[in-house]
Amino acid sequence: MDLGHCDWGISPTYWQRSQFPEVFQPRITALHDGVDTDYFVPKPGAKLVLPDKNLDLSHVDELVTYVARGMEPYRGFPQFIETLGILLERRPNVHAVIVGENRVCYGKAAPQGTTYKDMMLEKVPLDMSRVHFTGGLPYGQYLQVIQASSVHVYLTRPFVLSWSMIEAMSTGCLVLGSDTEPVREVIEDGKNGLLVDFFSPAKIADRIEEVLDHPDRYAELRRNARQTVLDRYCHAKLLPQHIKLMEAVANRQLPPELDLGGVTPKESTPKTKTKTKKQKGFVELLK
Repeated sequence: MDLGHCDWGISPTYWQRSQFPEVFQPRITALHDGVDTDYFVPKPGAKLVLPDKNLDLSHVDELVTYVARGMEPYRGFPQFIETLGILLERRPNVHAVIVGENRVCYGKAAPQGTTYKDMMLEKVPLDMSRVHFTGGLPYGQYLQVIQASSVHVYLTRPFVLSWSMIEAMSTGCLVLGSDTEPVREVIEDGKNGLLVDFFSPAKIADRIEEVLDHPDRYAELRRNARQTVLDRYCHAKLLPQHIKLMEAVANRQLPPELDLGGVTPKESTPKTKTKTKKQKGFVELLK
């Protein structure tokens, strides 16, 4: 009903727009909010030290990072913990920093009396001297985490794309993202980041090791990641487009005529009607 009375809509990504009924899509502009590219900047050689968290990783050369609002299946938290189980056994010097709260923000809650964090730490034995849960962080400390990252892992089922992934790219992170539709709209495998099977901790671990073994080989991907954000997701460029669109709608200039060239997400692959095996797997996460 709300969509029926809506004059115009905004979706941050093309994939998200494609989830609306087709009859409404012509009245929705794909236009991201953007991120602050002057704040989220690279800091070559950065080391992570958070005194108020009693966390000093200044001696660490291999740092894997993971950021999410909550620790839950929608954002691939179980797969990430299983990945760490493999990775910590193989690499005695690797550390992992997990930013986020021990709660569910999307999807189904864990069984009563437990959390997905508790369930996964009981299932997967980890060397907790090398796994660091920070909880939620203020922006300044969160920035320090991703600036110091050797590999930033971002996993999501087909769902709203996290701003944190784009912020990490703006910071020059090597982002290893799940090979899912929202992520593919931003990351091109081997060009501005890496993609991997959401459901395969073994493959995630293998790709992390590729980067840790050959950090210089991926320097160009880090530069391209930031350039992607500067070109398409820079808040300073996108905010005027939002204002222009709202003014056009307010003045009944429909459809709004905007010059969106060069600053919008690329069109994602049109969705298909047939469910693939992976899509069916994601359905299982809803049960």
